[in-house]
Amino acid sequence: MSAIVRLALLLAVVPSACALADEGGGENKDLDLIPPAAQAPASAPPAASAAGATRKIYVEDAFTQSWLQGSIVPFPPPPTPSWEERLLLDVRSGWRLSDSVTLAYSGRLNVRAEPGLDTPSRQNVVNDLREAYAGWEPAEGTFVDAGRINLKSGVALGFNPTDFFRTRAVAELLSVDPVVLREDRLGTLMLRAQRIWAGASATAAWAPAVASESPLYTDATLRSFDPMLDRTNARDRLLLKGSVDVGAGFSPELLFYHEGSRTRWGINLAQSIGPSVVAYAEWSGGRRSSLFDEALGFGRRTGTLPPQAPAALPDDAHDRFASELALGASYTTAAARITFNAEFIYDQSSFSGADWDAWFRAGQGAPAGSPVAGQLWYVRGYAADQQQPASRSTAFLRADWVDALVPKLDLSGFVYADLLDGSGRVQLTADYYLSDRWTVGGLVLVDFGARRSDFGSLPQAGSVLARVTRYF
Repeated sequence: MSAIVRLALLLAVVPSACALADEGGGENKDLDLIPPAAQAPASAPPAASAAGATRKIYVEDAFTQSWLQGSIVPFPPPPTPSWEERLLLDVRSGWRLSDSVTLAYSGRLNVRAEPGLDTPSRQNVVNDLREAYAGWEPAEGTFVDAGRINLKSGVALGFNPTDFFRTRAVAELLSVDPVVLREDRLGTLMLRAQRIWAGASATAAWAPAVASESPLYTDATLRSFDPMLDRTNARDRLLLKGSVDVGAGFSPELLFYHEGSRTRWGINLAQSIGPSVVAYAEWSGGRRSSLFDEALGFGRRTGTLPPQAPAALPDDAHDRFASELALGASYTTAAARITFNAEFIYDQSSFSGADWDAWFRAGQGAPAGSPVAGQLWYVRGYAADQQQPASRSTAFLRADWVDALVPKLDLSGFVYADLLDGSGRVQLTADYYLSDRWTVGGLVLVDFGARRSDFGSLPQAGSVLARVTRYF
């Protein structure tokens, strides 16, 4: 442990060019390279008061209709709901108490109705405490933040290998858009210190373990007014990251991450190529188990899976060095204001083609509700909870169009394609700004592929969402 600490302290003094971008002093300079249309879900701009406070408040009503399909491996009960009605109150606020002290809050109150859900109940009223922290600037360029913080790393859109605090952070789900998930997720209770110099900066974040590890949450087990720190702070975690501008706007970023007994390393690279193209790459690596073994171990530790139950797939609990990688580029047209992103995603610990074959062989013909089928779907639920691709090799394509066809109409869409079996997921989103106060919009999600494929085996074949939003 002493060697790890010495190495961590050495990296802590390496400057970092992923400078702050949020109101608490900022966070990542690499986020500035993401085109504005792709950084957050459609929303009205925050309002500012004379006292220095910023806020963004809206109420949204969203109705989702889904269509379901059968699967070779029967999905465990309860079934996926065919429809869902949501009423949301979303608040993001910041207050400047003095020249050096700020407060920030971000949260969403959800009221949900769906088949089989009692109303009222603790499951249909859930408050997501995304962020609540205090910031202090003791000296120019030095920032200290304490509280629940959504700390993000990386510039890719489809998957971020260096975004280590993404695990178990998914909040109430309205969209599977990775950009939306990145912004709307639960933050982590932590102490963060950052230092910015001319052309460089450094960040250190420590998140203490304040709760015990808990099972995966479902719609039936969510807690109404609970910060659910068991999801974000079940282990001590340390992140150090730093980089320096080496010239021509190129700022490679190095990351060191330690959680429990495991250490991972990361690097972020981003470079503008002309006025319209940005190329980027993210990599992280460290010793870890396969996706199946990690899910199996987690389920047994938290009591979801019986400790002595046989594994549905061949298991191997030995840790091996595994890499995660995202390679991509963005292109923005000059006239039409359309931004395109293309990415290749690789996760060495996720399912290979042989793993998928074994998954379908083990589950085909298993009775609904059987331990084998339950264990197989548990692995995929664990991957979603970790925000980890289930498949080893994936392609991601995205387009964002501001003022598309007519003013105040924003369109976006993305495609995930599993490169191992040709299955995929498509989501198209449209938002029209009726005024500064009202927006109407919707999205269509479709999963496609053969029945023995990643996306083609999911119980939900697709969905349509319609929403109306009122800003304050």
